[in-house]
Amino acid sequence: MSRPDWGVLGTLHAVPALDRPDLLAEPVAVALKELDADRVGVAEIDPDLADTAAFCETYDSPLEKSANCVVVAGKRAGVLRYAACVVLATTRADVNGVVKRRLDVRKASFAPMDDAVAVTGMAYGGITPIGLPADWPLWIAPGVAQASAVVIGSGTRHGKLAVPGDLLAALPNAGVVDDLAR
Repeated sequence: MSRPDWGVLGTLHAVPALDRPDLLAEPVAVALKELDADRVGVAEIDPDLADTAAFCETYDSPLEKSANCVVVAGKRAGVLRYAACVVLATTRADVNGVVKRRLDVRKASFAPMDDAVAVTGMAYGGITPIGLPADWPLWIAPGVAQASAVVIGSGTRHGKLAVPGDLLAALPNAGVVDDLAR
């Protein structure tokens, strides 16, 4: 396959992600070794600008080409269940409807920051679908899956990835969910 449009990173210069492991959380680096990593670019950013709006504004990256990965949790019969949702930054995951039903819990909510960091091995504000725990469902909005490339976290606050949507949709436990984003 051809290299994706790393231009979604705006004014930043991207390199193949595995060329800069210092910009990746450990689980992300491990997972990339199992993927077609040449299609994934990484760029270094100011960690104070890792939040999507600040990143896009500062680096001239189009907001509609950014995707957010949110960790959702809920309990059923006393068992805590996690899932991850990836939606375009211009939308929100339907946590109280679609996610709650798919996770099969009475109440679903964003996982507390400390829990999300502990269970993913990634930095808050940089959590990414690449390298998540293998037993989690990963739900991806169609707009993300169909994108030639989107900007996502690198597992750290000092890097951003440019990843083709089809690569995200092919991750283990990934499924494209038509009504995930609103």
